[in-house]
Amino acid sequence: MGSSPAPFSEIGKSAKDLLTKDYNFDQKFTLSVVGSTGLGLTANGLKRDEIFIGDVNTLYKSRNTTVDVKVDTYSNVATKVTLSDVLPCTKVALSFRIPDHKSGKLDVQYLHPHAALDSSIGLNPTPLLELSGTIGSKDLSLGAEIGFDTTSSLLTKYNAGISFNKPDFSAALLLMDKGQTLKASYIHAVDSLNGTTVAAELTHRFSTYENSFTLGSSHVIDPFNVVKTRFSDNGKAGLLWQREWRPKSLITVSTEYDSKALNASPKVGLALALKP
Repeated sequence: MGSSPAPFSEIGKSAKDLLTKDYNFDQKFTLSVVGSTGLGLTANGLKRDEIFIGDVNTLYKSRNTTVDVKVDTYSNVATKVTLSDVLPCTKVALSFRIPDHKSGKLDVQYLHPHAALDSSIGLNPTPLLELSGTIGSKDLSLGAEIGFDTTSSLLTKYNAGISFNKPDFSAALLLMDKGQTLKASYIHAVDSLNGTTVAAELTHRFSTYENSFTLGSSHVIDPFNVVKTRFSDNGKAGLLWQREWRPKSLITVSTEYDSKALNASPKVGLALALKP
């Protein structure tokens, strides 16, 4: 399925990830332990002045099945069971939260050489229905998604998008918010040898005629260090440094400065991920 178009949720995602992923401005600690059988434990915590908040995540993987269980500090249990190849080219996921008996959801994904379909339905008497699909190829794809509330019999969302992808760049155009927002994004690998990538995202809102944009870059200094930058039209500038100080163990420091808030100090965040 290497020639299949990506799911609708992937349209514009690479540029968005460069501009937003790993930026955080609160202290965050992540500890992950994975055994040889695929059974693992992930804990998140140490945020601001609290001793521990977040969740504990237990992950089990086999050839065709993944079970992901998360328990937060309020004793809520979130479980997701994913089955691959139940039918040819099909993936099924069942998720639910305890004690919320109305939180059950069934997701089905089907990949075809020229199409990708995703559907989601809530497992309750008045479910939310969501359906998305793309057609084309991995280079050029056209997609749309809709959401329907069976309680009110109203569409909760309808979006459309198109993407054009090449090994060194990707461009996407999305019509979002029920046709009220147009978003264009572009990402380009300027220097693949030195790992320099730039991205831009432009948003236009038809209701207010408001335009906004964000520019960003990522630079691989060496195999262990990455630096990212971003600038927005609202006067905010961000800087991120991430170091892999041991395999799959990362320390990330990010900061943001708001040039329009003259009396405010820059925001600084620290994230630490440990994987033995």
